[in-house]
Amino acid sequence: MEMEHVTIFPITHLDRPRKRPRFGWDVPQAQVGNFCGQEVGNVASYASSGAISDHTSSLFVKGVAQNGSPPWREDDKDGHYMFALGDNLTSRYKIHNKMGEGTFGQVLECWDRERKEMVAIKIVRGIKKYKEAAMIEIEVLQQLGKHDKGGNRCVQIRNWFDYRNHICIVFEKLGPSLYDFLRKNNYRSFPIDHVREIGRQLLECVAFMHDLHMIHTDLKPENILLVSSDYVKVPDYKNSTRSPKDNSYYKRVPKSSAIKVIDFGSTTYERQDQNYIVSTRHYRAPEVILGLGWSYPCDVWSVGCILVELCTGEALFQTHENLEHLAMMERVLGPMPQNMLKRVDRHTEKYVRRGRLDWPEGAASRESIKAVLKLPRLQNLVMQHVDHSAGDLIHLLQGLLRYDPMDRLTAREALRHPFFAKDHRRI
Repeated sequence: MEMEHVTIFPITHLDRPRKRPRFGWDVPQAQVGNFCGQEVGNVASYASSGAISDHTSSLFVKGVAQNGSPPWREDDKDGHYMFALGDNLTSRYKIHNKMGEGTFGQVLECWDRERKEMVAIKIVRGIKKYKEAAMIEIEVLQQLGKHDKGGNRCVQIRNWFDYRNHICIVFEKLGPSLYDFLRKNNYRSFPIDHVREIGRQLLECVAFMHDLHMIHTDLKPENILLVSSDYVKVPDYKNSTRSPKDNSYYKRVPKSSAIKVIDFGSTTYERQDQNYIVSTRHYRAPEVILGLGWSYPCDVWSVGCILVELCTGEALFQTHENLEHLAMMERVLGPMPQNMLKRVDRHTEKYVRRGRLDWPEGAASRESIKAVLKLPRLQNLVMQHVDHSAGDLIHLLQGLLRYDPMDRLTAREALRHPFFAKDHRRI
């Protein structure tokens, strides 16, 4: 009988392919699933402060894997845990399926013999910096769980354990991410009433975190999960020229708009002079790109980008290069304020010339210029896809996507916007 060491952890996701062809400067994409979109060292530095060391030491417990323990296997060259379907993961969990993989490690669907339910277990790579980041994520999840009594905002951590040099975090099993739902729906938009309810819940979660002095820093459709996988198929009237016999004539609509936020591996506590790069590219706020420092408003910008994507089916800023990204913002939202462009740091001053963006002069290619020129203004983009509530939604988005973080709506202010008025139909 083999002795195992047992302890317990959460989940993350990766950049995804986009519809626009990648250009020469585009960063290669990894599989769907992702670890926070920035250097983990920034997160690990918090662990090294000793803020969680006393707490975590009390969380390790010893357990014994009973007969049926899998044979010992070497990790792969990247430090990922090697397993076979049907293996036990300690005596309590049985591996049923692989749900995803990312920079952080893997997420497996497992049967919890004790609670008689399926769970999602995040198995972190057996590498020091990822293990340190996982310990921070556990601490954040436990703090969130302590204050989120109903468990309605953030994914719930069940427990965590250290198994064969891998931190394993056990979560409740939820439905697909908003991104996966869009992808399987051929990138067709959500109904506006679902956008309203998802937006409300997302802003409630962000406001809840900000009240606790936490900044998520990596909000994106991959990190927002539907609670249920159930959906119905309805005719897609915008493609009504197609025959009802054609499967693409129908689109999927979730039966419930209930969501939960996941992936707290890059969550940070608010403090002065945070200048390192955060957020996955498409959801990154202008102050982050320009090196002006960031705080709570960077999460609000990400929410604005997500709401546009739910309405249109595609990411608002499909780019992998900073200057093009900033030029896309100006195309959609209008010129950036002079006071921001004058304060750029030495790493980003190359994007500015004579008090304005160095665009199109600084463009990397003609294709880049074309990609920017094809984007419509925000108002036109929303009105192309939204039949009712377009005016309120446009006004809300203009508040969420203000360039200057000091002028941007807070999450609590956004929740009071007429777009979320109580007389709208609830789902």
